[in-house]
Amino acid sequence: MSIAFVFPGQGAQSIGMGRELAEAYPAAKAVFDEVDEALGEKLSATIWEGDIETLTLTENAQPALMATSMAAMAALKAEGVGIERASYVAGHSLGEYSALCAAGTVSLADTARLLRIRGRAMQNAVPVGEGAMAALLGLSFEQAAKIAQEAAQGEICQVANENDPAQNVVSGNKAAVERAVALAKEAGAKRALMLPVSAPFHCTLMMPAAAEMASALDNVEFNDPAVPLVANVLAAGVGAAPLIRSLLVDQVTGRVRWRTSVEWMAAHGVTETWEIGAGKALSGMIRRIDKSLATRTFGTAAEVAAVNEA
Repeated sequence: MSIAFVFPGQGAQSIGMGRELAEAYPAAKAVFDEVDEALGEKLSATIWEGDIETLTLTENAQPALMATSMAAMAALKAEGVGIERASYVAGHSLGEYSALCAAGTVSLADTARLLRIRGRAMQNAVPVGEGAMAALLGLSFEQAAKIAQEAAQGEICQVANENDPAQNVVSGNKAAVERAVALAKEAGAKRALMLPVSAPFHCTLMMPAAAEMASALDNVEFNDPAVPLVANVLAAGVGAAPLIRSLLVDQVTGRVRWRTSVEWMAAHGVTETWEIGAGKALSGMIRRIDKSLATRTFGTAAEVAAVNEA
């Protein structure tokens, strides 16, 4: 059995996530305490007692989801299961930072600070209301890419996420994305809907954020990961810290190639994925990509406590 640890991205957040892990495992509580200290604020209070609108702000959601994933990793370690159990790590967008933190490439405090910078930079790259994203369901990547190209009409419209064989997300100027939604419906999409996001992530409109992240990443110590990272923009395993640093810059404007990343892992011997952190969205995508892959989730104290069963 070969396992990949996978880490969720934005959209998985919920009020209360990780709280029972912190209550059940002192090591998980220590993760939230360290993130609070690194950011100079009680992000844990926002996660556990705040309102969903505040938690969903990009600058909060990104470090909060990472903290929850790292709390789950700390709880797993307390049960005797560490990163050495994985053959690969991978994460969806911001989840890539969680994966790298889990693999020892970047410290927890630095990861929290990087994600706060990343969240603010991505939010500020495009004035509110000028960009948008939309999910196109029931169309292939090739169909979505063709629709995005046709919808652009001199503006930006690109496939931002290829999530599974029939779920792709486009990103860009609002009017162009709205045109893509209309074209997708004409092309027979099961659903095509605008997403409630605050900025057009993973497209070339994010160039200012990429420049800001390049500067921030240059100031952080990087180590080679304990196990290879399957990088979003390459959909292939990488193990060299300098390459990973540059890929994280590319990732801000580049496509999240989740479907092809999962296909790459399956082709390289992975038989099971463990989704570590909030929600179960990645496991659903993975089952739609390759039904032969077993999936497990580790986001609650009960799931972690049962890690050595089965």
